[in-house]
Amino acid sequence: MSPIMAQAFWITGARTSDIRATPVPHPGPGEVRVRTLYSGISRGTETRVFDNQIPESEYQRMRAPFQEGEFPAPVKYGYCSVGVVESGPAELCGQTVFCLYPHQTHYVVPVQAVIPTPESVPAARAILAANLETALNGLWDATPRLGDRISVVGAGTIGCLVAWLAAQMPGCTVELIDVNPSRQDIAARLGARFATPATATPEADLVIHASGAPEGLITALELAGFEALVLELSWFGKQSVPLPLGQAFHARRLTLRSSQVGAVAGAQRARWTYRRRMELALSLLRAPVLDCLISGEDPFAELPAVMARLSAESGHALCHRIRY
Repeated sequence: MSPIMAQAFWITGARTSDIRATPVPHPGPGEVRVRTLYSGISRGTETRVFDNQIPESEYQRMRAPFQEGEFPAPVKYGYCSVGVVESGPAELCGQTVFCLYPHQTHYVVPVQAVIPTPESVPAARAILAANLETALNGLWDATPRLGDRISVVGAGTIGCLVAWLAAQMPGCTVELIDVNPSRQDIAARLGARFATPATATPEADLVIHASGAPEGLITALELAGFEALVLELSWFGKQSVPLPLGQAFHARRLTLRSSQVGAVAGAQRARWTYRRRMELALSLLRAPVLDCLISGEDPFAELPAVMARLSAESGHALCHRIRY
């Protein structure tokens, strides 16, 4: 049977992109064909790919599961796709599924690459699954304790999701810190306090940094109490990050720890698979309040212009949804 023709988003160079036709074969045994309903732009990582900010040393580690092409470009990149199974095993046909797939109208993947979304999670919200998986893994790495004073620096999508999860822990006080005062309403919806760097509460038991800006990490170090942990969730690509480690860093005996979603957090790794972690993230998306993290939507045909706009903006967007 002849393949069908899909449309796919490709990054063709630094800050340039287009939409290309691509053949999609009919699924074979153990495969499904998915028609995309929505995809989401993971703004931090995807704009760094779009801006050609991936270090050569990370070209292999930063590959998305179904990426085509090679860094820096041309490359088909992305990992927040929600669609409906059009062809494949009978038990999956017609189901809405999440897949770590780039922005494309149709695609064929192995059955195990798709995860059915819970009936109570709208497809339009399910695009947050990859971001929530990152936030969940970050909190596993951070090991918060009941009653902790937790500071989350950076109210982007990841930071907001971390704050929302942490705020549900009994006795914890969560402060979401950002330079953008318009994030105050979102923080309140998510159950967290809001502060700017100038008004943030010091002496935190745990600080989680997710701003993507070196200044944010400096703020995180300043807010940490004695022997506190500062967890780094941002990824800086090629950008160098100078830190004031000659000040109170040693006297306060601080710990700076990295977290990255590519590996299940160490404390959970012996028992949790990637699939189990993603299934948990999808189940947590039942909360309607998380719709406030979708800050915009555009049709797939406009994706090249949308990516250029998001790359040029100063960071006011949260998760941007693409409609197919």
